[in-house]
Amino acid sequence: MATLIMKFGGTSVGSVEAIAQVCAIVKSYKQDWDHLVVVVSAMRGVTDSLIKCADLAVLRDEEQYLSLIKQLGEIHVSTMEGVIPDEVERRSLSTQLEQHITELRAYCHSIHVLGEVTARGMDTITSLGERMSAPLIAAALRDVGLRAQAVNAAQLIITDASYQHANPLEEATRDKVNEMLVPLLEGEIIPVVTGFVAATQEGIITTLGRGGSDYTAAILGDSLDATEVWTWTDVDGVMTADPRIVMDARVIPELSFNEVSELAYFGAKVLHPKTLRPIIERDIPLWVKNTFNPESTGTKIIRSSAPVLGKVTAITTIRDLSLVTVEGRGMLGIPGIAARTFAAVARQGASVLMISQASSEQSICFVIPTETVPGVLQSIESEMELELSRRDIDRVWAQPDIVIVTAVGAGLRNTPGIAGRIFSALGQEGINVIAIAQGSSEYSISIVVAEVDANNAVQQIHKEVILNG
Repeated sequence: MATLIMKFGGTSVGSVEAIAQVCAIVKSYKQDWDHLVVVVSAMRGVTDSLIKCADLAVLRDEEQYLSLIKQLGEIHVSTMEGVIPDEVERRSLSTQLEQHITELRAYCHSIHVLGEVTARGMDTITSLGERMSAPLIAAALRDVGLRAQAVNAAQLIITDASYQHANPLEEATRDKVNEMLVPLLEGEIIPVVTGFVAATQEGIITTLGRGGSDYTAAILGDSLDATEVWTWTDVDGVMTADPRIVMDARVIPELSFNEVSELAYFGAKVLHPKTLRPIIERDIPLWVKNTFNPESTGTKIIRSSAPVLGKVTAITTIRDLSLVTVEGRGMLGIPGIAARTFAAVARQGASVLMISQASSEQSICFVIPTETVPGVLQSIESEMELELSRRDIDRVWAQPDIVIVTAVGAGLRNTPGIAGRIFSALGQEGINVIAIAQGSSEYSISIVVAEVDANNAVQQIHKEVILNG
């Protein structure tokens, strides 16, 4: 039986017109597949607004968070009225929406009283976006003649208790999916599943992290042994660069799992970084397509594509970063400095995105999110208190406002001259490279540049290395 998982992002369900387009797409493909599952994100901007509601409640700004909650209710009701003409369907859906808005108001009141919000509480609040959009999309599909039913993924995807970035439990999830989704599919019903949302074995709501609807689609694809997974967004596919930065960025017709994994890790917004894990394990083709231009072929992501070895496929960036440096002439030959440094970083729960060390062993530098810098510096200084006091380490410091720019492509490591061409492209514009790293992977070269140079760097590498490659 051929099974297709179709995920629609926030922009794809963000307006009356967009939802009508989603319905047209689902209806056009339903006849081609034995089973069809739809995964939906919250409406565009809703998750950010839900987070803001919680933040305002922490600040005890009742007037502002109540105003924002009212706006969220009005947006969903207005959209419902635009896509659901049937009065009976509207009343049922309106009742569900009001229940969720009341729930949000109660959560924010509790946060207001306590003056804080936990990660567990934030997961419950942010899950409301998808819990409101899924019934709306299911009702819209029914209105165009399709049998559809909203399904809360908290009843399907079972995770650990790592709130805000929960990890799925594969066997428990597969059992739930077979128990709940398979009967719907066999009954010719299209499940409309909430993306992003999951739950612990005890039924406590968790989420898979921002952008987690992609991950939801991949998990369901794995559990249902899907034939393909398609993620619908607002661009024609995976691009050679961010089109907001590079005007002549192009769609990449085909990518390997390894290439797109690098792109996702290094900041490309098209896919959630964890999406590929279940896809790779099942060797399920993944397509990235444009909701607003469905005739476009899109990008196909498969186990091994046929790129030109040594050719840069795409350029991507990670922003809001700082470069932390531990340096001192006395570090030379002292064992364990690097291990202790990164143990101190780990104690702060900070993610290290890139590492570079001088061969002289007199400095170690690494890139972390700027928001984690104060805690990391304090942790390293505490760990290295003795070395700092006797001047084995001169200082531990951070350079803010830096960006990782990464060139991705098959076989870069074994192709002479790629790094040279990248540096030459940057040199032509007088862009200073602060640090560089290339791991054992054959798929990427990363450089660190100042924030003010980042867009220019991307444009120059795209022009000189991709378009003229």
